[in-house]
Amino acid sequence: MHNSVKNLLKITENVKAKFSNQNISSKTPEVIAVSKTFKIEQIMPLIDHGHLHYGENKVQEAIEKWSKIKKKRNNIKLHLIGRLQTNKAKIAVSLFDYIHSIDNKKLADKISKCQKEQNKKLKLFIQVNIGNESQKSGISKDNLFHFYDYCKSLDLNIIGLMCIPPFNEDSLIYFKEMKILTEKLNLKELSMGMSSDYLVAAEHQSTYLRIGSSIFGNRD
Repeated sequence: MHNSVKNLLKITENVKAKFSNQNISSKTPEVIAVSKTFKIEQIMPLIDHGHLHYGENKVQEAIEKWSKIKKKRNNIKLHLIGRLQTNKAKIAVSLFDYIHSIDNKKLADKISKCQKEQNKKLKLFIQVNIGNESQKSGISKDNLFHFYDYCKSLDLNIIGLMCIPPFNEDSLIYFKEMKILTEKLNLKELSMGMSSDYLVAAEHQSTYLRIGSSIFGNRD
């Protein structure tokens, strides 16, 4: 068995153990294998194992890696977890199944337009700048509810919220806050938790865990 498959199975076991030990009643989260920077040959063992959810940061890299594979294996679900520029929205809508980084009206408008043109409806997350960091993407908490209403007015399929907590800080406080915001908006999905904090995220009802290095190993 390939190391990436062993690592994925171990992560899944860890999450299930966390749920059973703490009597968590919500559904077990999906693991998005964050395959950015890894070549398709490094990803194939997971695909052959039957894993379905993969995350990419850059549209161009994703096109080169996934276009052929997705035609052959149309059950694969591809998640754009990085920042999306409006000039790449058309291609992103054609290739991805989920976008986790909706955070401004211009981008929401563009995705709405591209979806209508392509007769396609993606599952979308609003990215929240939960730590109010100036260098990070994401809508501020103060503008979130207004922005959510705006997205709904465009008939965008907003299924949940996404965040990247401040680096080198305890994620717990931010995950708690994200859970509250999700409940206030009556949304079912939460995209949070990475290699370093995925068990804490799972405990706070994250439904999509974005895990890269703990599956594939360290990036070059």
